[in-house]
Amino acid sequence: MIDVVEKNQQHLEAYTQTSHSAETGAAWIYPVRREAAARFAQVGFPSRKDEDWRYTNIAPIVGTPFTLAANTDVTSDEISQWSFAGLDGTQLTFINGRFSAEHSKVDTASNVKFGSIAEAVRSNPALLEPHLAHYAPVESNPFVALNTAALDDGAYVIIPANVVETNPIHLLFYSAPGTTPTVSHPRVLIIAEPSSQSTIVESYCGDSGGQYFTNAVTEVIVEGNANIDHYKLQREAKSAFHVATMQVQMGHNSTFSSHSISLGGSIVRNDANAALLASGCECTLNGLYTARENQIMDNHTSIDHAMPHCNSHEIYKGILDGNSRGIFNGKIFVREDAQKTDAKQTNQTLLLSDGAQINTKPQLEIYADDVKCTHGATVGQLSAEALFYLRSRGIPMAQAQSLLTYAFASDIVSRIKVDAVREALDLVLLAERNLEGV
Repeated sequence: MIDVVEKNQQHLEAYTQTSHSAETGAAWIYPVRREAAARFAQVGFPSRKDEDWRYTNIAPIVGTPFTLAANTDVTSDEISQWSFAGLDGTQLTFINGRFSAEHSKVDTASNVKFGSIAEAVRSNPALLEPHLAHYAPVESNPFVALNTAALDDGAYVIIPANVVETNPIHLLFYSAPGTTPTVSHPRVLIIAEPSSQSTIVESYCGDSGGQYFTNAVTEVIVEGNANIDHYKLQREAKSAFHVATMQVQMGHNSTFSSHSISLGGSIVRNDANAALLASGCECTLNGLYTARENQIMDNHTSIDHAMPHCNSHEIYKGILDGNSRGIFNGKIFVREDAQKTDAKQTNQTLLLSDGAQINTKPQLEIYADDVKCTHGATVGQLSAEALFYLRSRGIPMAQAQSLLTYAFASDIVSRIKVDAVREALDLVLLAERNLEGV
């Protein structure tokens, strides 16, 4: 029998290949990769014996012989279908985790610094060293360790102090399936310097035709008085696997809001962690996930209130049909020094079939005594009264069900401030419910 560490090492070598072994780039990144690789070799993939993975069986991921995705030529039409019509500003495009200048669009008038991590590590090593791979939890998350061991390319966005960027910046990660199962490890680093402001749209997509695995990590640093409006859109192929971690570090009087929309993928896991490290922080984590057939949608969130006078708001909604499964685990920590905390967390799930299931676990852990914290979860079906009301006005049952489901999802989508993104998602939801033209 192969030793466990040896098996983990085999996975590591297959999943990272030249990205880890070549050790290209600045000298400071070598030990970062090596330490992450050693951590993954030690712990390997999580199993259902791990509490955080209790309800999500990743055996299909572990059992698939993935290799690192190669450079692939794609057409402009393949990329443009995933862009957002009418979205002005910069779009940085990554194909199989690697920057593609050919398919990117750069706003030359922008004062924001952005580009390829691989290029920055080669040409300006000091630019990213203070922050890259310093925050996402390598020790506690094996998928972060795997991503960091393969750290090669991805997107960085640095909003300089006092700069207000009005146009959204779109980071598009496209997976082109190969003839054999492939894996990519996208990395994103967003730094909002003091009193800066920007909107970031981070999207993941891919076409059917082969099996692939996206293992993504995003680190966000929001410094004093800065404001980041963040959107993550997951539109992977239905046969794809998607595991992602977002780690947010917040400074004094900073504001961070994120809306996570998950529509595709066979097995999907999103970890969103925010650390409110100074007073006056305002954090919002909202999400919408829809699943059909045998899809698995797993969302884990953690908001750490470390200092006083901070607010957090969280609404996650799920729509489950067929034999799909949803998991929501939301944690709010309020530390001893975090007096005057105001935290609200809600998970709502709509079950559209007898075979759909949800495991929801909202949690509060409070060590301060002057706080206002609430959390709750509701699970149910479509309202019989609302269905009767619509049917009594001549609307067929199927269309009435679709209208109510669409309204349930629209509560989250309507909160998206970027018109082009909101309108595109609205069309997707209408198409899913067969409501085009209604």
